[in-house]
Amino acid sequence: MDSYAKRHLKLGAFLHPSGHHVAAWRHPSAQSDGGYNLANYKNLALTAERGLFDLIFLADITAVPTGDLKVLSYNGRALRFEPLTLLSALAGVTSQIGLVGTASTTYNEPFHVARKFAMLDHLSEGRAGWNMVTSVQDDEARNFGRDALVDHGVRYARAREFAEVVTGLWDSWDDDAFQHDKQSGINFDPDKLHVLNHKGEHFTVRGPLTVERPPQGHPVIFQAGSSEAGKELAAETADVIFTAQGDLASAKAFYADVKGRLARYGREPESLKIMPGFLPIVGRTQDEAQAKFEEFQSLIHPVTGLAQLSGLVGNVDLSAYPLDGPLPDIPPTNGSTTRQRIMIDMARRENLTIRQLYLKVAAGRGHFTVIGSAEQIADAMETWLMEEAADGFNMMPLGPNSLAEFVDLVVPELQRRGIYRKAYEGQTLREKLGLKRPVSRYASPISSAAE
Repeated sequence: MDSYAKRHLKLGAFLHPSGHHVAAWRHPSAQSDGGYNLANYKNLALTAERGLFDLIFLADITAVPTGDLKVLSYNGRALRFEPLTLLSALAGVTSQIGLVGTASTTYNEPFHVARKFAMLDHLSEGRAGWNMVTSVQDDEARNFGRDALVDHGVRYARAREFAEVVTGLWDSWDDDAFQHDKQSGINFDPDKLHVLNHKGEHFTVRGPLTVERPPQGHPVIFQAGSSEAGKELAAETADVIFTAQGDLASAKAFYADVKGRLARYGREPESLKIMPGFLPIVGRTQDEAQAKFEEFQSLIHPVTGLAQLSGLVGNVDLSAYPLDGPLPDIPPTNGSTTRQRIMIDMARRENLTIRQLYLKVAAGRGHFTVIGSAEQIADAMETWLMEEAADGFNMMPLGPNSLAEFVDLVVPELQRRGIYRKAYEGQTLREKLGLKRPVSRYASPISSAAE
C-alpha cells in the first residue's frame, strides 16, 4: 500500500437529499422537496467542501419503481435529479471538491457519456468523475425498449467495451491540439486530431469527440460492482471502486483480491483506490449517537422497510411472508448479485426475521456502520485504513444534518491523528486522490516518458 494512502484517508460524500436512512425524508429537519431542491444540494456540496472531502457522489436509477402504487407512495426517493445536470450546476458554486455522477453503460451510448463528462471536466476545471454502472433493475429496461434487464455477463461485456470507447474518445485531441492563433488563422493542428474508428461486438463509433481533451486527460472512472465480473472490470478500467463491506475481515479480503488483480493489467496497487461505503452515526457520546439512530428507526413505516428489503434481495416480493418469520429461500437475481448475497448471508448468520432484517439495513443497506462518538468513529476509520481494508470511504450521511455533524465532529479528530488533510492539495480530482494523469494513447514514446 502506498505511503500516501496510509497517511491520508480519501473521503467521498454519497449524497441523498435527506440522508441514507429509508425514513430520513420524514425527519422534522428534512426538506420535503429535498430531492429536487437545488439549494439543498448546494448546501450539501459546500458542507462537504468545507470538510475537505475529495468528492461528492450522486447515484442514479432511470426509472420510478413499478408495482403497488400504495407502497410506492410511501417512498421518499421516487424522484431525483439527473446527475450530470445537477453536477454542472454545482460546479459553479464549488471550487475544489470532485463531482462524480452515475451514467449507465446499458442505457447510454459511449459518445454521449464521453462528451458529457469531458464537458463537465472543463466546466469544473478538472473535477469530474464518471461512476460506470451496468444498471440492475427491470424497471429501467422497460424505459429503454426492453422487457427485462439483459443478462449479467452481457452487461459487463458491454461495459468493458463501453469504457474502451469512452477513453478512446477522450484522447481524440492532443492536449496541445488547439492553437487558437488569430494571426495565422489556424485554430487547431490537424496532425493532433485522432479518429477512433472503433468497431467491436457492441459498438461502432467513428469519432472524434466534439470536446477538447479533458483537463484531467480522462475524468476519474469509478466503478461499484463487487461481483467477480465487477471486480475484474474495476481492475481493468477503474480508478476508484466503491463497495459494500460490512465488516473488517470481508473488507480486507476484498481489498487484497482487487489489488491483486491489477498486475495482470500492468497496473500498480496505488493506481486504484478502494472506498467502501460507510455510514457513521456520530454524537458527542455513544448514547447520544444511539438516540439519534433510534429516532430515525422510529420513523420507518413497515411498508417502506419491507419494500426496500425486497429490492435489496433481488426485487423479490416479500409481502406474502410473515414479517416475524425467517427470510424465505431467495432465487438468484440477474440484478445486484453482491447486494443480494449480503442480505441473505446477514439474515442466515444472525438468524434474523424479515422485520429484523429490514430494520437492520434501513440506514446502511449492508454497508459498514458505526454508532458512536467522534473518537470511536475515527478509531474504526483508522483501523480500516491501517489494516489495508480501505484507502478511504464513501461516507453516507444518515439524515439531513449528518454530513455537517461529521464535518464538525469527526473531521477534526481525523486531522488530529494525521490521517486526513488540513487543506486541499492540487486542483484536479486526480491530484486530490493521488492518481496519475493518463497519457494519451496517441502520444509518442518520448513524450509519454516525459509525462
